[in-house]
Amino acid sequence: MGKRKGWLDFSPKLFSSLRSYTLGALAQDAMAGIIVGIVALPLAIAFGIASGVSPEVGIFTAILGGFIVSFLGGCNVQIGGPTGAFIVIVYGIIQRYGIDGLIVATFMAGILLIVMGALRLGTLIKFIPYPIIVGFTAGIAITIFSTQINDMFGLGLTQLPGDFIGKWGRYISAFGQTSVVPLLFGVGSIVIIALTPRFSKKIPGSLLALVLLSVLAFLLKRFAHLEGLECIGDRYTIETTLPTPVLPTLSFETVRELFPSAFTIALLGAIESLLSASVADGVTGDRHRSNTELIAQGAANLIVPIFGGIPVTGAIARTMTNINNGGRTPVAGIVHAVVLLLLLLFLGPLMDYIPMAVLAGVLVIVSYNMSGWRSVVNILRGPRADVAVMVVTFALTVLLDLTVAIEIGLLLAMLMFMRRMIESVRIRVSEEHLVLDLEEQKSQELQDERIDIPKGVEVYEIDGPFFFGIANQFEETVAAVGRTSKVRIVRMRFVSFMDSTGVHNLSNLVKICKMNRVHLVLSGVNKEVLHTLLSSGLLDSIGRENVLPNIHLALQRSREILEAEG
Repeated sequence: MGKRKGWLDFSPKLFSSLRSYTLGALAQDAMAGIIVGIVALPLAIAFGIASGVSPEVGIFTAILGGFIVSFLGGCNVQIGGPTGAFIVIVYGIIQRYGIDGLIVATFMAGILLIVMGALRLGTLIKFIPYPIIVGFTAGIAITIFSTQINDMFGLGLTQLPGDFIGKWGRYISAFGQTSVVPLLFGVGSIVIIALTPRFSKKIPGSLLALVLLSVLAFLLKRFAHLEGLECIGDRYTIETTLPTPVLPTLSFETVRELFPSAFTIALLGAIESLLSASVADGVTGDRHRSNTELIAQGAANLIVPIFGGIPVTGAIARTMTNINNGGRTPVAGIVHAVVLLLLLLFLGPLMDYIPMAVLAGVLVIVSYNMSGWRSVVNILRGPRADVAVMVVTFALTVLLDLTVAIEIGLLLAMLMFMRRMIESVRIRVSEEHLVLDLEEQKSQELQDERIDIPKGVEVYEIDGPFFFGIANQFEETVAAVGRTSKVRIVRMRFVSFMDSTGVHNLSNLVKICKMNRVHLVLSGVNKEVLHTLLSSGLLDSIGRENVLPNIHLALQRSREILEAEG
């Protein structure tokens, strides 16, 4: 992490990297930025169209979003822009609320991301359970693949159902009208992308497929009068002028209705960008500034929708392309944005000749890479709780909605976590002998690991935090043992903290002990738990003389109580 100044943890990597910047580093970053800009072009077009907007919107999102993320971000090599993960949520918002709804939702997501960064939640977000990430990423991959079948097979369907099952029902009934030409172009793009890495690591397969097949489509249409192959120009009019900024109109009703979608965009953007930055750290040996990165992502999603763009996040594939081609500072990301701008301004009209089936092929490869099927297989071999979280998140993403999937997935993960916490916390009861560990034996210079417990004394040990998940279990254990003792010692040496439920249940135990004339003694209470007891008033109810630092003093106190009562 960078040095924190004041309450806001915001320190862009660009400014710190420029302090020792050299001409050699500039040449390296410029070359990487040019290559990444070329690689980003077909992806920006494909993601824009698949999201339900025009191609130039995807490109402009990559330009403006990529510039802001590199200029303000907390990762030296992060490349920002539209990604496949957002296709499903963006398309769904446009279908329900239109472009204006998407602009408002993205704008709100930007505010949420800035708040997350300001509250220093960057580290926390990185610990979203892995099965949830795998589940909704695989679900998104399947959904993206499903949206490309129409263009890949040249089915020519309009007004497709929004739900997964309904969509595939239409596909199955229409496969008889498959057009061979689009299918050949789509399969051709997949083959080119898959084979390109075998003979060149520098040339991106998606770009090669786009150029070769677009040229072929142009020649066949111009000289062979080919029909039945729809290109971008047949469906869209690409504007090469920069969009005019328009502030979104916010109202309480709009905010309330779009908040779940905005939260999903923000959470998904935070997860993907921090995951991308973490992967980059592993390759470069650098350390990103997670809270700065969240604020930068928030700024990008706050500004981009004002110019009509779609959500922005860190793109793992483009970030890795940047690293592999020598990019080491945010200057490479800024160069990438400039390259995209120049391509849009000067080569925009040529995009009309890109076949839709070729873009479908590009997105099929994207969905395959996103699917993470190896991770899915590994989780399926693991604990059943992780399998359940992944499968439920995957099914909800595909069959219902990404927003619902993330919410239910997080809820399931929290429930599983609480269950594991409860299972890991043990409550032991001793009535005749107490077994000491080596540290306790050494502290008291004892040879025997067992010590006798006086008759009429019960010792309860809580091995873990005394929170709401375990407090009721402790209360049930005490009730099950009975009320035959005169002194109850509660060992709390492994209790790291106590929440309000723990305080409430311990308060009930104090009352029950007083009603039954049983003395309560606490042993091994740490400073944090002692402060909780003091602030809640429980310390005075128990009696300060009955809160001892170790079990030996607690047993000595219990003997004094027994002697006093005769």
